Amino acid sequence: MSPSQEPVFPEYETETSQTSKLIQKFKETPFVPIGMGGFAAVVAYGLYKLKHRGDMKMSLHLIHMRVAAQGFAVGALTCGVLYSMFQDYVVKPKD
Repeated sequence: MSPSQEPVFPEYETETSQTSKLIQKFKETPFVPIGMGGFAAVVAYGLYKLKHRGDMKMSLHLIHMRVAAQGFAVGALTCGVLYSMFQDYVVKPKD
């Protein structure tokens, strides 16, 4: 690119670190990392409880943990969509 030309997408041309990009994304969509963290927590809890599941079959335990993890992730995404709609239509209504 010659020095006389301006960049087409200047926001991509700036020097930013991966950490700052990640923090910016988390600020834009706060419920995605919450959903990912909750999913990871449910999976970790399920692995921990796998040893002490009693007489429950392994497949039934895994199905319960999968449903709980998916429910947490979908719930967090739903809350994120509702929050986004609230911000768009209630906080800053369009004229």
